[in-house]
Amino acid sequence: MPVSPQVSLDALQANLAADGFAFVRSATMRNVIAGFGPLADWEPFADSWNALELDTYMADGGRYRRRRHAVFSTLEGGPIVREAHQPHYQSVDYNPLHGGIERWFAPILDPIGRSESLTTILACCRALFGHLAPHTASWKVEVHQFRIEARAGEAGRPTPEGLHRDGVDYVLVLLVNRRNIASGVTGIRDLTGRSLGSFTLTDPLDAALVDDRRVAHGVTPVEPLVAGEAAYRDVLVVTFVGRTPTR
Repeated sequence: MPVSPQVSLDALQANLAADGFAFVRSATMRNVIAGFGPLADWEPFADSWNALELDTYMADGGRYRRRRHAVFSTLEGGPIVREAHQPHYQSVDYNPLHGGIERWFAPILDPIGRSESLTTILACCRALFGHLAPHTASWKVEVHQFRIEARAGEAGRPTPEGLHRDGVDYVLVLLVNRRNIASGVTGIRDLTGRSLGSFTLTDPLDAALVDDRRVAHGVTPVEPLVAGEAAYRDVLVVTFVGRTPTR
């Protein structure tokens, strides 16, 4: 079930800790995010999804996914700092379709990486996930802009690898825009394969929060509602991997 719009950050953390995931409607997510800064530049932030580049690593041969990528890091109590551009890597254990190789995606544009909206969203994620991992000294943060396009005769697959885990600690999937598409249902299962719930991100700032160590997630393909018109699903995906201090 969606989280109540009146929920506090503490209650959202408790929900994620109890269930391993949370489906958060836009009104709730906006209220929670607002505690960490402004979203005043949301419109140009969302418009930047029109400048994503084709993902050329698609093992299924599809040309329906566009993306950009960036890596950030943060020490406990310190700023969130963008790192030098680097590849995205997943092992084949977590991504048998695209894992085992370094994938170099186009970098997130500098104005977007420095934007108020992204800065606020990352600060919110750090507070949310940091409370759940109080002994984590620092985080590696990966940020992905995704556009999944749907065309007549070629459905767009938000998760072509199927039901999966990302090999991280925590995941935020935040809807940025949804145009002229049907389906795109997110399903959550525990590690035994038991279904824990399903929901659809429909409005900007609808969100899925996932404890990737405890649950798997997947999204059904999207199809155009009106053939011949642009049809796509834009999401921001943020992953957090904690690092403990070396001794």
